[in-house]
Amino acid sequence: MKFSTALRQYSRRRIEKIKNADIVVGIPCYNNDSTVSYVVKTVGKGLSAYFPDSKALIMVGDGGSTDDSREQTLAVQVEPWIEKLITIYRGIPGKGTALRAIFEASEYLGARVCVVCDSDLRSITPEWIKNLITPIYDEEYQFVVPYYERYKYDGTITNNIVYNLTRTLYGLRVRQPIGGDFAFSAKLIKFYNDQDVWETDVAKFGIDIWLTTTAIIQGFRICQTRLGTKVHDVKDPSESLGPMFQQVVTTLFVLMEQNYDYWKDIKGSSPVPILGEDTGTKPEAFDVSMDNLVEYFKTGLNHFGALWENIIEKDNFKELKKMGSLSAENFIFPTDLWCRILYDIAVTFRNWKRNRVKLINMMTPLYFARIAGFVTETKDMTNGEAEKVIEKQAEVFENSKDYLLQRWSEKGKEEIS
Repeated sequence: MKFSTALRQYSRRRIEKIKNADIVVGIPCYNNDSTVSYVVKTVGKGLSAYFPDSKALIMVGDGGSTDDSREQTLAVQVEPWIEKLITIYRGIPGKGTALRAIFEASEYLGARVCVVCDSDLRSITPEWIKNLITPIYDEEYQFVVPYYERYKYDGTITNNIVYNLTRTLYGLRVRQPIGGDFAFSAKLIKFYNDQDVWETDVAKFGIDIWLTTTAIIQGFRICQTRLGTKVHDVKDPSESLGPMFQQVVTTLFVLMEQNYDYWKDIKGSSPVPILGEDTGTKPEAFDVSMDNLVEYFKTGLNHFGALWENIIEKDNFKELKKMGSLSAENFIFPTDLWCRILYDIAVTFRNWKRNRVKLINMMTPLYFARIAGFVTETKDMTNGEAEKVIEKQAEVFENSKDYLLQRWSEKGKEEIS
């Protein structure tokens, strides 16, 4: 069933009564009763402290939580001049549909700025609200992306896939393209609302990379803002991958396919301004199971080896196969090999129109192997030193773009049966 709006009638009536707002802060939520009230309370403090003269709405877009998320949010007290709305959105389940409801409310109210924050945040401070809104209020930026201090093994999808491809393809060094905590100008919100993506798979976890890529391609003014440490419900990547990997990577590859004419001639990349003061906060470390990561890779090699051989360029597959004999203690995955293999998979994805879900599932053991290789390379490094490794990795991707373009032009192979 298609929905012309993500807003329920009750929500629309409330928004009509509110009439207008300068700031809308949206919080997509699903079963986050242990954290969402803290996020709402902190957002309220930030609005009160830094934007007391602005009319604001805090809007929780809930996906039909079965815990006490909505009740917890209703109980939070905010200043009388700050409106609060908790709504169950209409449409396909996923973060994107929650954002659609928030964006619709923002446009209707004529807000100058719309902010979105994740509902599982444990480290949000009132200063986050200041740092996200100020670049649009004072500097006339149109899209504000978070710049976090993260533990070296947090954000592995971003560090090993999304940052490399976004920077290489579109030419801007947006460090956290799927960060989750963004700010948007009124003009950008209107543009997003007019796009025909809200009833597609993008409206699930793939929405963040779509927001970032679209803003880059359409030429909106982008900056990054320092938010310090991001503490949320992080887990060892070998223990919890979930649907996020499938949806993010699929959306990334679909956007690659759609925007080839834009990215094919881009060479190198440009830095994106980073605003805000350094918070000085340090992220907490957590353990990563090398044994699990390497075992997943070896199982994948046994199970998918013949299919990988059909997807991955011959010399790349030879190198990959040798990695099957490595132990967890001395496991390595050279960056240039990872880069070429990821490009091989992107080209395969473009050529095969069916069974794409199966293709991304087959990619998962390779991703685990890359994390294992990164852990080996950086195990004795500080977070700052590991960050330099990530930057060098991105440079390898940029310098190998000719390989991607050459493979992209080749005739497609037969699809997975």
